[in-house]
Amino acid sequence: MVDPSRPPRASRRARTSRPTRVFDAAVSAVSERIRNRRGERIDPVPFVVSTALGFMLALSVGPIYGLSYGLSLRWSLGLSTLAFLLLTAIAYDQFVRSAPARDAGPLPAAPRFERLLYAAVGLGIVLVALTVPLVW
Repeated sequence: MVDPSRPPRASRRARTSRPTRVFDAAVSAVSERIRNRRGERIDPVPFVVSTALGFMLALSVGPIYGLSYGLSLRWSLGLSTLAFLLLTAIAYDQFVRSAPARDAGPLPAAPRFERLLYAAVGLGIVLVALTVPLVW
């Protein structure tokens, strides 16, 4: 029974499993080491997400389109891997090497809109290139 005259006990911290603590420690250690070219700490999440998406798209869709263009499976996989490595290098340059510091604040609207416009044009070119095998 709870004694109303006693103050309530502080709630216990939620216990986390050992793998979760190890993972959190590893993420913390990695995020401390990732710095831009000026030596400032940056957020590694955009780079990791864009690299994972590039891997998924390049190596899941790339070989199929390579085969539809008439390439062998070996060449399709090789070119898809090369495309993934190119996307990773671009993501590293954009999101790690030339990234603003964590505490730099929000970017102005003009550069963000310009990047968005370039990304939309690039995506349009990629979509047109992907529909070429469907037309012929």
